[in-house]
Parts: sequence; C-alpha cells; structure tokens
Amino acid sequence: MIATLQDVQHQEYTPATRPLVAQLHGVTKNFDQIRALHKVDLSVPAGELVALLGPNGAGKTTAVKLLLGLTRPTSGSVRVPGGNPVQAEVRMSIGVMMQVAKVPETLRVREHIDLFSSYYPSPLPLEETLAIANLRDIKDRIFGELSGGQKQRLLFALAVCGNPDLLILDEPTVGLDVESRRLLWDQIRKLVADGKTVLLTTHYLEEADALADRIVVINHGEIAAEGSPTEIKSRASGRRIRCRTRLSVATVASLPGVLDVQTDREYLDIRVTEAEPVLRELLLRDSTVSGIEVTSAGLEDAFLALTQHNSNAEIQGRN
Repeated sequence: MIATLQDVQHQEYTPATRPLVAQLHGVTKNFDQIRALHKVDLSVPAGELVALLGPNGAGKTTAVKLLLGLTRPTSGSVRVPGGNPVQAEVRMSIGVMMQVAKVPETLRVREHIDLFSSYYPSPLPLEETLAIANLRDIKDRIFGELSGGQKQRLLFALAVCGNPDLLILDEPTVGLDVESRRLLWDQIRKLVADGKTVLLTTHYLEEADALADRIVVINHGEIAAEGSPTEIKSRASGRRIRCRTRLSVATVASLPGVLDVQTDREYLDIRVTEAEPVLRELLLRDSTVSGIEVTSAGLEDAFLALTQHNSNAEIQGRN
C-alpha cells in the first residue's frame, strides 16, 4: 500500500514498519536497443530520505522519470501516492526539483511561487515556502536577476510549495557555495523530520552520507547495493593513507597491500588493506614522508568498489 503524508504525520512507525510512498517493482525500461533499467525494485518508505546514487548513465534519471510519469516502464509497475504517476491528478502528490529546469526570467520570486502553488489543491502559505527556501529577503527580485545559488533555492521552493507527499530532488545543490549547501541540507532535514518523504539523487557523496536514511546504488541499470550509509560504507574494506612523498605513484602502487593510488596536488591518496605495514614500507623507502593522515574507508570508497566491481564483472562476462 502506498502511503500519503497524512498517514505518516498521524501514526508512529519504526523503520521496519514504514509503509511505502513510492515504488518501482520489477521495472525494466528499454529505449530501442538500449536497456536503461533491468528488473529494478526500488522502494521509498514514508518519512525517510532515500539517496539514489550511481555513475552517469547508470539509470538514475530514468528511474526519476518513471516516478514522475514522464515515461512508462517496458515491464513492471510504478506506484506513487494516489496510484500510477502517468495520471495527471496523481502527479499532484509529487514535488520535484530537476537538475535542468526552465522558468520565466521576468517573474518575481513570489510570483513564481504563487503560480506554482496554484497548480496544487493544498499548497503551503507563501510565507512558509519563502522561509523554507530562505527567500524572504529576495521575494520581490526578478528571476533573471538572481545569482545561480538563489535560482537553485527558488527551484527548491517550487518543489515544496505544493506540500507534496513525495519530494524528488535531482542534484539540488549543484552550483551552491558551501554555506548555501549546508543551509539547504538543514531545510531538507527539517522537511524529513516533519514527515516528508524525499528521494534524492546527487553526485556529492558527502551529501548522501549526511542526509540519507537509506542509500541505493544503481549501476548499469541494476541495483548494486542498498542500505543505511553505515551499511554501504561497510562494503568498502581497508583504510586510506594521505601523505607527501618523493616516491613515484608507480612505486607506491607496487607496495604490498596497496589497492589504489591517486594524486591530489602534492599529496598521494593511497587506499590500502591495512595501514601500518604500508606506512612502515613508505618510511623505509622515503624518510621524508610528511603530512600523513590515516582514515577509514568512506562512502566514496564503497561507491567506487561497488560500481567498479560491477563494471569489471560485466566486461568479463562479455569476454
């Protein structure tokens, strides 16, 4: 059963018993000879933020378009609050902030919000929407005169103004500076705390780690992994060493226990199975090693491990 916002606000749920607000069930989507999704099961529980991660071309945008009713599955089913999103009246339960969006340049901020609010049966009051998106001070500014970050905040306001049951945020913080990004994170957290359900797509892994209750990793049109941020990070073994050294990348990469080496300006970023043996070898070969930092594997390591593993397996299967 697909839940509504009212269901979530008036009942107490544990994570295991939360009803679903949106679902792809056994969905395959083909575009001519190209298979964008293959037998995908994606569930978005009520009152949670689910982050959908994947490389470019993995199938994230196709999944979002299916939930918005902008395309239909080749097979399988799609459900959102109210039923099938291909029906216009059902789409009224969804708010969306797309990565590419065009709105009239000559309307003022408050005029845009008034216009979009008129499309929904029970929109939020204008002042509440302005507060959520931190737009009160620029509500009379013309859209074409806004900075890139201010435009992003207005697009966020247009996504929430209809008081939707399901909020889909596609790369919501692209173009924002660090402070603006953190402020938007705070607003998203407040929406979830108030019972909103959010599906987030992002290339900022730090963003998914900071916000998500659950992360779904998609690669080559299939679900590669899903779980809490902690569970996803546990899929990456090893540690990470960051340091300055006179040793070449090739030399460091050849050391026992080194999984991967990347350069970052004058530093090397070294992924290892165990830190201590590699550190001893580094110091033995280069007594000038400095700026040493040792950290546990993070979400980025898990993401790369999951997507690269699937890619390598696919290549081997073709061979």
